Amino acid sequence: MRRAFLLTAALIAPLAVHAAAPAQQSEARIERLTPALDALIAPGAAIERVATGFGFTEGPLWHDGRLWFSDVTGDTLRAVDASGRVQELIANAGGLTDPPPGKSIGPNGLVPDRDGSVLMAQMGARRIVRVGRDQRVMPLLADYRGKRLNSPNDLAYAADGALWFTDPPFGLFNGMDRDPAKQLPFNAVFRYARGVLTPVITDLKLPNGIGFSPDGRTLYVTDYGPPGTIYAYRVGRGGVVSARRVLIRFPAGGPGGADGLKVDRRGNVWATGPGGIRIISPAGKVLGRIVLPEVAANLAFADDGHTLYITASTSVYRLRTAVAGILPRYTR
Repeated sequence: MRRAFLLTAALIAPLAVHAAAPAQQSEARIERLTPALDALIAPGAAIERVATGFGFTEGPLWHDGRLWFSDVTGDTLRAVDASGRVQELIANAGGLTDPPPGKSIGPNGLVPDRDGSVLMAQMGARRIVRVGRDQRVMPLLADYRGKRLNSPNDLAYAADGALWFTDPPFGLFNGMDRDPAKQLPFNAVFRYARGVLTPVITDLKLPNGIGFSPDGRTLYVTDYGPPGTIYAYRVGRGGVVSARRVLIRFPAGGPGGADGLKVDRRGNVWATGPGGIRIISPAGKVLGRIVLPEVAANLAFADDGHTLYITASTSVYRLRTAVAGILPRYTR
């Protein structure tokens, strides 16, 4: 059992996928709903498909000059460079020794840690692990008060160094909340600080994407839905949240659901949802939309903050932005 989790750099091998030309406008487009979008995405900016041929891509993270990303149904952690060259970093990355094919049992959210390692949510093993620079996998968080986590999904570090993550039941593939393997009575947003794990929010149905405003005083959490809602919370000392408000209720229609989100340095929220990615002002106004030929699950700012990578079903896409996005706290 332990050997399945200790995968070393010797197992890294190139993957037979290809870089793709920029997507055609009939396939991918930017909808400019307000003139304010021009300051965030310059007119004429092109959407590129960087690589394709995966199962279901998720958890993008810019790390050491490459984009790391998860294949949830392919049970693999991979990295792609700016030219589109893909490497397999860890096989069986969801942590199950004999995973059922086609299920959401692979890795998901990724976040860099202060020591240069990467924290990875394992949907299959229902835990958060640390991926070292040699690709060794070490368990970090697996239970709350002796009860197993549901299926850690997305992660973010707050300004005070506390780790926050969402724990929906998507990895419980025998009925999610109805799965007999579910042990917790809620699907929480957790905070982990100084060795203590705390369920801060417990009244959401399917907590998913998570992120903070530039000043760290507002927490954004996606409740998947469908069609889904993004809530904003005021964050106080010790991670106490209050003053919940609705940032956006997604309209029904279009493929996909309310999933991952990221925030730019001006405080706008870039969020996946039905029919594409919406760019939403801190006041909840939709400024524009990125529409792709595939369902977008998550996104990440990269490089100097002006490159946006999008994980969308079988592919990874890229877009240059005029505004810089907030990079994770411990980005290398």
